[in-house]
Amino acid sequence: MILKWTVFDVKCSNGNVGLIFTKGDLKEVREEVAKYKVGAPARVGLVAPVDLVVPPGNIGLDPSHTSFFQVLNIPTKINKGTVEIITLVELIKKGDKVGSSEAAPLAKLSIRPFSYGLVVQTVYDNGSVFSPEVLDLIEDDLIEKFALGVSMVTSLALAIHYPTIAAASHMLINDYKNLLAVAVETE
Repeated sequence: MILKWTVFDVKCSNGNVGLIFTKGDLKEVREEVAKYKVGAPARVGLVAPVDLVVPPGNIGLDPSHTSFFQVLNIPTKINKGTVEIITLVELIKKGDKVGSSEAAPLAKLSIRPFSYGLVVQTVYDNGSVFSPEVLDLIEDDLIEKFALGVSMVTSLALAIHYPTIAAASHMLINDYKNLLAVAVETE
């Protein structure tokens, strides 16, 4: 069998790409793929996907490391022969680039703040290419969107006096009200 590629291969096949072929439910496959994330250290130059804070508490390092944290403006004290961070320290905000002053203490503390894994960006099913958010839609969402569309078409039809099935009942009621108003005025 020859697989015929469509627009999918042009728009979606740049960068690091992984293809998953399945006959299963697409939503379940996406959820299964999302489970597999690997922790990774913060490296200099990466963009932080989340806010990163170091909580206060004992970090288990010997007192010789206090000068390292003082240079980075991280308040510490020595408690029972180990270094303890005094206050909550916000190292990186979401969207900021990780610098050496942020990566160094995280490496020292063995904190792996970021996770990497597959992210479903595009779904190809039966010749259609769509966003993975479509997999989250339920029947009630579709009914709501359809009702909103019908409402907008009805409003437009009423505004331009164009008869449609959806606008017919409103037009009849409006015409009946106008007829009653004329009848009341002529008495």
